[in-house]
Amino acid sequence: MRIAVIGGTGLIGSKTVERLRRKGHDVVAASPNLGVNTITGEGLAEALEGAQVVIDLANSPSLENEAALAFFQTSGRNLLAAEKISGVKHHVALSVVGTEHLQDSGYFRAKMAQENLIRSAGIPYTIVHSTQFFEFMGAIAQAAVVGQTIHLSPAYMQPISADDLLMQ
Repeated sequence: MRIAVIGGTGLIGSKTVERLRRKGHDVVAASPNLGVNTITGEGLAEALEGAQVVIDLANSPSLENEAALAFFQTSGRNLLAAEKISGVKHHVALSVVGTEHLQDSGYFRAKMAQENLIRSAGIPYTIVHSTQFFEFMGAIAQAAVVGQTIHLSPAYMQPISADDLLMQ
């Protein structure tokens, strides 16, 4: 089966591409550094050519509220439109557990917008909800440092290994 993995060079994307190839699938790893840009549309038609499934693992390069919303809306619209033209049969997207309950956060409002675009696109879909990845915990902790103080979120977290997500 031909599968296009958007965000195919990131943490989850590269692992997904590798695992699918080991299972014998024809996989296209797609990302801006490989000439596929879901914001501009560059290389998108070529990456989706012949793909039966698209796995969208792309993430906003910015966590800032408006930038994240613009990314997920523009990327989502462009990707889903290209999928319709290419005849993609199934869209898979990675999202976050509890997205619908975390709407005070601009990032989670952006993820909700992405999910809503997928639901209304008319393409059969699966949205996989995951918790935060253990591999990112160091960066998350570092981002909470202000001067000599670490500001901890009162939210509970249950990180998952990227490899464990792929076993689902």
